[in-house]
Amino acid sequence: MPAPTPPARYDLPWKIAMAHAFPAFMAFFFADLHAKIDWTKRPRFRDKELAKIGFTDAPDNMVADKLVEVSLRDDNPEWILLHIEVQSQRDTRLSRRILDYNYRIFNEYGRPVTSVVLLADDDPNWRPQAFHHEQLGSVQHLSFGTAKLLDYAMSPDALLASHNPIAWVALAHLRTQQARNNIDELYAAKLQLSRRLFQHRWSRRRILTLFKVINWMMVLPHRYQELYWQAMRQLDKEYKMELMNPLEQMFFNNGMEEGLERGLEQGRKEGALALLERLLTQRFGPLPSAVRSKLAKASVAQLTAWADALPQAQSLKQIFQ
Repeated sequence: MPAPTPPARYDLPWKIAMAHAFPAFMAFFFADLHAKIDWTKRPRFRDKELAKIGFTDAPDNMVADKLVEVSLRDDNPEWILLHIEVQSQRDTRLSRRILDYNYRIFNEYGRPVTSVVLLADDDPNWRPQAFHHEQLGSVQHLSFGTAKLLDYAMSPDALLASHNPIAWVALAHLRTQQARNNIDELYAAKLQLSRRLFQHRWSRRRILTLFKVINWMMVLPHRYQELYWQAMRQLDKEYKMELMNPLEQMFFNNGMEEGLERGLEQGRKEGALALLERLLTQRFGPLPSAVRSKLAKASVAQLTAWADALPQAQSLKQIFQ
């Protein structure tokens, strides 16, 4: 019997995908709502504002996955807030949580709030669409739009052929669910989807973003991940995409077997910090004390983001903006 695969991670990959291709996400899963939005006006992501104003102090860490300000079409000057949640497992409290999110966001901003949920779990019969409670003449009710990822599982060829990047992410999620107990199947699926990135002829930025999505979502054991990196390095040479940022390349080239991601998860932030300081110094000379202080206080995710910005940056200021 094949060994079980490591736990998959769905939350961060979907957040990255939504931030990168939000119109495509809405068009793919919520086409009716997409048609009502004025896409000539750039959507504004406001979820970070919630943390700044103390929204994370709410009970149970009530923070929506994504909060986006959008304008409506038909000469309507009004803008609304879209609250979008991706739910990767069945949760009987979901409807109540959406009600709480919706009310608290409305209360904070005083603007209309529309909530939608991508149900990305593996239960075909779980399809919550509303919260309703009635008692002694008082009624609490909120309906919210939903899309069920499993509904797309029967047409993998269409997902693979689609030029919508969200179709590609959806297929990565479904393949990860399907291969949960089969490492060989997961490895083959990850390799196929990675190669497909180049066949779509997407922009370099899109390929790099989706490459991060698949690495976070489709988690492989070290031996398989090493084989995967070798295959990706070959694609790197063929397409000259520089899929690995300098930090990742140094970990790979120096034979750190767990690789950057696993190494950092095991508490090796110090090594990542030292490598990034070295790369920055080689590129821009001795680092100001303010920069060193900022690096020392940074999270693993922030260190990686700065490493991503390094190849194109012309100054330290561009990296840390």
